[in-house]
Amino acid sequence: MLSDQSHTLSPRSGTRFLGILILLLMISSVLFMTYGVRGSWDFVLMLRGKKLLMLLTVAYAVGVSTLLFQTLTNNNILTPGLMGYDSLYLLLQTLMVFFLGATGFTLLGTVGKFALETPLMLIASILLFRTLNKQSGGDLARLILVGMIFGVMFRSLNSLLQRMLDPAAFTVAQIQYFAQFTSVNVPLLIVGIVVMLISAIWIWRMRYRLDILMLGRHAAIALGLDYVAFSRQVLLWIALLVSVSTALVGPVSFFGLLVCALMNVCAPHLHHRIRIPAVFLTAAIVLVFGQTVFEHLLGMQGVLSVVVEFLGGVVFLWLVLKPQRS
Repeated sequence: MLSDQSHTLSPRSGTRFLGILILLLMISSVLFMTYGVRGSWDFVLMLRGKKLLMLLTVAYAVGVSTLLFQTLTNNNILTPGLMGYDSLYLLLQTLMVFFLGATGFTLLGTVGKFALETPLMLIASILLFRTLNKQSGGDLARLILVGMIFGVMFRSLNSLLQRMLDPAAFTVAQIQYFAQFTSVNVPLLIVGIVVMLISAIWIWRMRYRLDILMLGRHAAIALGLDYVAFSRQVLLWIALLVSVSTALVGPVSFFGLLVCALMNVCAPHLHHRIRIPAVFLTAAIVLVFGQTVFEHLLGMQGVLSVVVEFLGGVVFLWLVLKPQRS
């Protein structure tokens, strides 16, 4: 189950909780934008403003996609990355480099590559999720095992294709394989913001249906929800958001699990009208404050992704091994 807490507190507690998260995000953002500024404020604020927008977009994409996936599977251990979505996206990128070549892949441009990758990701993710459910037979342990096997298979195919690439194509493809939060691709960021805004409108309108979906397949159908059609719509948004986050910063398999675990512990109840903004705010605070500490305070660029993945892995082990309450 998604949670073993009753979460019966008043609606005001949810408002206070979101207010605290908003305040923490504002403080983190101000620190990120102003700490240690030297030289021209116009240049620094523009440079850091782009990074801040990128961090907020990734926070939304990773946090909300993980929340939707946990709602869809009715389990707080699973993430799209754990089920092989990140590996699938990287495999699709390598396939495009393999068939188009380094020059063709580069000439597509950022938006062109995203426009070609996203439909492939949507189709492949639907097939992947259907296969996962069919092979697991509703057994959580088998679902995790099958998902991990698919992830290993995608990574192995990716590695095989890399060995078949010429050095120039391999260099182009390799850039996509590692998570980094320091550089900003402005055209892709604009696409990501547009996707974020459109998805936010749809997801917010569907928040009550998501509450029903979280009850499980049989309960949702009994309450009148068109489970198959709605699940497919949710899955499409998950795949699209995973595509956005992976295209912007690379694979971050355990980050969504980390922020969802933090949100589940702190959130006063399980209603999606609180959980949706809460998971975005939690993810944004972790990324913005973490990047402020590592990049501006410690001068260690590129370290945040390593720390986040490590902490996410620890949280995953804790969730798997902790005793379940009745």
